[in-house]
Amino acid sequence: MIREIVKYPDPVLERQTEPVTEFDDDLRKLVDDMFESMYAAKGIGLAAPQVGVSKRLTVIDLSFKERPEDRIILINPEVILKEGKQYEEEGCLSLPEIREKVSRAAKVKVRAQDLDGKWFEMEGTELLARAFQHEIDHLDGILFIRRLSALKRDLIIRRIRKMQKAGEW
Repeated sequence: MIREIVKYPDPVLERQTEPVTEFDDDLRKLVDDMFESMYAAKGIGLAAPQVGVSKRLTVIDLSFKERPEDRIILINPEVILKEGKQYEEEGCLSLPEIREKVSRAAKVKVRAQDLDGKWFEMEGTELLARAFQHEIDHLDGILFIRRLSALKRDLIIRRIRKMQKAGEW
């Protein structure tokens, strides 16, 4: 089922999420819905708060359906290692049409659980490292615009308010 993507300034996007404790059919259904919703919105990553669910869960597919074996599910993830720097443009399904350059670690290692609750570690570089950090930020209630200068962030928020008043957001 395709779920509606929550847009900024919905409060669920800026709230710390709750850990996943039940590894059941409801969780599997949520993960399936999240992949379907992400693909429908033309994204490569989606965090549970972006579909209105305040749980520590995110899905990523850099191949965008081309290689189903490359689908990544991170439950209760945490970044355990960061190395280097990269400064690249990011976008967000909860902030459509907003794209800005953000500084992130170039390489990260994450620790997370799979759909059965088993812990695993995974490394990512470049785009995957960026996706890990962006999506885990969502789980901590941090939108990528919070990683911008106050001036850039304020300009974006003003632009969004104008679009809201015009009924375009």
